[in-house]
Amino acid sequence: MRNRKGFSQEELSEKTGLSLRTIQRIENGETEPRGDSLKRLALVFDVPVDEIVDWTVREDKGFLISLNLSALSFIFFPLLGILVPLIIWISKKDKIQNINAIAKSLLNFQITWTILFFIGYIGIIIFMTVNSLDAVMPGDVSPSAVAAWTRSRLLMIMLFWGVMYLYNLIFIIVNSVRINNGLKVRYYPQIRFLRR
Repeated sequence: MRNRKGFSQEELSEKTGLSLRTIQRIENGETEPRGDSLKRLALVFDVPVDEIVDWTVREDKGFLISLNLSALSFIFFPLLGILVPLIIWISKKDKIQNINAIAKSLLNFQITWTILFFIGYIGIIIFMTVNSLDAVMPGDVSPSAVAAWTRSRLLMIMLFWGVMYLYNLIFIIVNSVRINNGLKVRYYPQIRFLRR
């Protein structure tokens, strides 16, 4: 808010009557403005007190865990695993401590996983097309041979989906526990589409 108004820390200190060190501690997240300090800042910035409180970066493990768990929406459709966390992140970007690092790591992983999922799925379809029933069994197209061939192809698709979904699910759950324990998230593999 200070930067938007074009004030230096010294100018803000003069306008509010707060010490320069107090302004620095507020901006560095070392302290939160309260009471009289909050009123003075709101007056100088010409905004309601609530807006200043909303701008302070706060620690909220519960929200970070919810952000992480929102990626489970990939279960319904892979792209939702990207869109839902992205929307949640944008709504609280820079307002919660560590949200940017966690969201970028999560989104990089989800984007990478989704790309690998679709490439793998298309690869299986191509493999199945190349290895069509006629190529595998040129003379035997009996109903039982067709059923066995179809079952083997469906099993291949279901196995691929199961492994990919389980992999994503495990990483989301493990990293939710890591967030709860105050540890850094670790998602692998991930192409860094969003830089830290």
